[in-house]
Amino acid sequence: MTTRNVLLAVNGTLMRGLELNPNLIAAGAEFVRETTTTPVYRLWSIGDRHPAMMRSESGGASIAVEIWSVPAQGLASILQNEPAGLCIGKVRLADGSEVLGVLGEPILCDGQFEITSYGGWRSYIARRDPA
Repeated sequence: MTTRNVLLAVNGTLMRGLELNPNLIAAGAEFVRETTTTPVYRLWSIGDRHPAMMRSESGGASIAVEIWSVPAQGLASILQNEPAGLCIGKVRLADGSEVLGVLGEPILCDGQFEITSYGGWRSYIARRDPA
């Protein structure tokens, strides 16, 4: 049986070198490239532990993401180990292509700090925790 891989856009703690990146590696995922989304996404810091990204009709921006090639059977294990309120959906990239990606449920973002203006989780944590 041939293993089928899917492209997955990650925007937070699954990114290279961050807390949950080992979950991608354990699932057999391989890093493909860095890119951004189309400028229709908003980003929130959820308790300052991880981000949540949602597509929005207004106030959106291009958000930095990493694209990973993930064995299809590995997607379930990745999602099961994500924080509650995060899910897999379709994300449109700056080049116009569409891939699966990690998104946040709207209720998860209620009352949380919006970080869209930072352009991504890495930029936010770099400014939050300067070296």
